[in-house]
Amino acid sequence: MTDFSSSSVGVADYVTTSAGALRVYRAGTGPQLVVLPGLVMSAAVAADLVHAACQGWRVTVIELPGIGGSSGIAPHSPAQLAGILDEALTLLGIAQGALLALDLSAPIALALAARRPGLGTPLLLDRDKAAQWRVHHSGPSSLALRHDGGHLLALWSHFRDRAMLDPADPARAGKTGSPLPDDHALDAAVVAAAVRPDAYAALWACCAAGFAAVDGDRAAIDVRDMHELKDRLALLAGSLPPASHAAPPPADGNAMRYGYVQTPSGRVHLRRTGRGGRTLLMFHSAPGSAAPLEPLMRGLAAGREVIACDYLGNGDSGKAQGDIDIAVLARHALEVIDALGLDIVDLFGTHTGAMVAMELAIQRPERIGRMVLEAPVLIDADFAADILQHYLPPITPDRWGTHLLKAWNMRRDMFLFWPWYRQRRDAARSLGLPPLQTLHDWTVGLLKSGTTYHLSYRSAFVYDTRARLALLPRPAMICAGPADMLVEGLALARRLAPEGTVVTPMPATVWYPGQSDEAVGRTIAAYDAFLRQA
Repeated sequence: MTDFSSSSVGVADYVTTSAGALRVYRAGTGPQLVVLPGLVMSAAVAADLVHAACQGWRVTVIELPGIGGSSGIAPHSPAQLAGILDEALTLLGIAQGALLALDLSAPIALALAARRPGLGTPLLLDRDKAAQWRVHHSGPSSLALRHDGGHLLALWSHFRDRAMLDPADPARAGKTGSPLPDDHALDAAVVAAAVRPDAYAALWACCAAGFAAVDGDRAAIDVRDMHELKDRLALLAGSLPPASHAAPPPADGNAMRYGYVQTPSGRVHLRRTGRGGRTLLMFHSAPGSAAPLEPLMRGLAAGREVIACDYLGNGDSGKAQGDIDIAVLARHALEVIDALGLDIVDLFGTHTGAMVAMELAIQRPERIGRMVLEAPVLIDADFAADILQHYLPPITPDRWGTHLLKAWNMRRDMFLFWPWYRQRRDAARSLGLPPLQTLHDWTVGLLKSGTTYHLSYRSAFVYDTRARLALLPRPAMICAGPADMLVEGLALARRLAPEGTVVTPMPATVWYPGQSDEAVGRTIAAYDAFLRQA
């Protein structure tokens, strides 16, 4: 089995259609091979496998609507999905090439080929397997969110069984077929589907329903494995032009936009909203992604562009390389600023992000305007040592998916206790459990970070905030909401911060659940007013 715990060779990007954003992974050079990765393998892993088998081709894998970075598009029918993919290919400048569809994505491929004859006759891998899944009703069991996190185990069991069991006799392990995925490849597929389990289930249902028209369709060519695929493609290569390597066009409008930027240290995932003004760069709390900051981003986007990046090693960014500390994260942030062609930016950082913003301003004050530092870590050395010993257990995929429940309960307990592992009456928080959807989303953010989630998290507790805070060179507001477990640090911040620094409580922590609309509105207004001061 291949180990997929490291970064994919496929370069991730987004293309924004009229229906929403689609994530694509591209690798290699040569004529174009468009790949629909099916419903049991992640698009990133599919890009690796197809690229390895099909050297000399420009492989473009489209993450299907309902999954991962394409999960914002609701699947309804193969024809609807083919229309969206057809628009995406136009935006990507893909007119000619070959088309490969894995397992249940075959109905989408046939509908897409009918729209786009330049892709030729679709090549179908594992059509027979998908037909048996349809016959035996092998779709996922209920993926409705559960308070105990059991829906994540149901999703894991679904993916593992589809890989492991004989499609024609799903009570037995299959003895033939491609090698079983390793734990990391399986985890990649599950986490991508877990972004929106309901959308994944809808995708499975619509593809399975459309499969009746595919079974036996002669307007397609079956390939048994990657070796036969390579042979088939060799017959086509000479008749196809080299593929373009142009980047997708940028998304229009002021809605939330998703993308990536390549930096010297890795590929960084971005969220962007708003236009004009001085850019506000936002840094999230560890250990997940910047997704919880989206409401705050929208609230601050009037008259300015707001950008939030996932740290390398977190969320949808590439995996971090080497040792990570706050100084390194600040350097990564500067690389993002440079890669985006920005000159001077304002900063917002929360928790870990507050220290990243602080350190970036200390390292490069000439590149920073004003900054909001929400709840920087200011705790005593003994408490920090205890946290470093207990707070960061490994989240490592295993064959039974037990890491999913570890991540779920760790995230859940963070709302109940501070620190989460100190489960005593005197450590109970007043915050309370969030809505189930919020808990699910935050857990998925942790699972996306996976085996590297702890790198940025740990850096927050080893950073010498006390010493560095006194060196703040730019106008700053240090603040925290009443429900924040780090709010008590404001008293120390008042003593340590340079003269002129605003240190004040806030009515809310905007990205926390359970905050009143009135408190959130006043907090956003306070941030906006501070950032707009001359």
